[in-house]
Amino acid sequence: MPNQRGENDMPRFKTSIALISGGLDSAVAAAIAKTESNQVVALSFNYNQRHKVELEAAMKIAERYAVKHVIVPLSLDFISNSALTSKDIAVPENRALDDMLSSIPVTYVPSRNIIFLSIATALADVENADAIYMGINAVDYSGYPDCRPEFVTSFQRMIDKSTRRGVAGASIAIKAPLVMLSKADIIKKGAELNVPFELTHSCYNPSDEGLACGLCDSCLIRRKGFQQAGVADPTRYANLQQ
Repeated sequence: MPNQRGENDMPRFKTSIALISGGLDSAVAAAIAKTESNQVVALSFNYNQRHKVELEAAMKIAERYAVKHVIVPLSLDFISNSALTSKDIAVPENRALDDMLSSIPVTYVPSRNIIFLSIATALADVENADAIYMGINAVDYSGYPDCRPEFVTSFQRMIDKSTRRGVAGASIAIKAPLVMLSKADIIKKGAELNVPFELTHSCYNPSDEGLACGLCDSCLIRRKGFQQAGVADPTRYANLQQ
């Protein structure tokens, strides 16, 4: 990936942890981490998610970015009330944007970002990292409560009070650079940073061949974002004419 720094734009952090799910947003956040850090360590999770193809995408993205990649196996099978961890629950399709924002959908995995950030914090301590980057978004999203600025602020406060670095006065910064951007703006930013959109995967209910369904909340938001950004969508959809 090309170096985006100017001569007077020195990296802000020595080492950063970048949460990479395989999706579009996390790939853009990781690209930003690359511009603001001397070194980036990618972190992904294998929690038997329904859309496990995203983990393959995360591996490809980390390889393209030429960064160390840590994949943590997690057993979240006990969270049986989410469509992403239980195949017995149908993934919603063709919902209007207003419906997405009006309630928390069944694709919400309870405490997922709390768990992920807790592990990322531990890895940051191991890697002596200064920051953790994540691609959460509170504008074009599916109503998840752990994708809001309030969540980031609260978790930052917890890190400041409960980690070795935090009590020493040199805490680990939680960076959510996309949290208040529209999907179109995220895509524009990714295009500026040469993010390999073709490697990313956002679908909650992919086909056996790994094609995006084109109908779930994530696919609908992604498609609309590319259209509004005026950027070609490289996604291969199972239910749309290519």
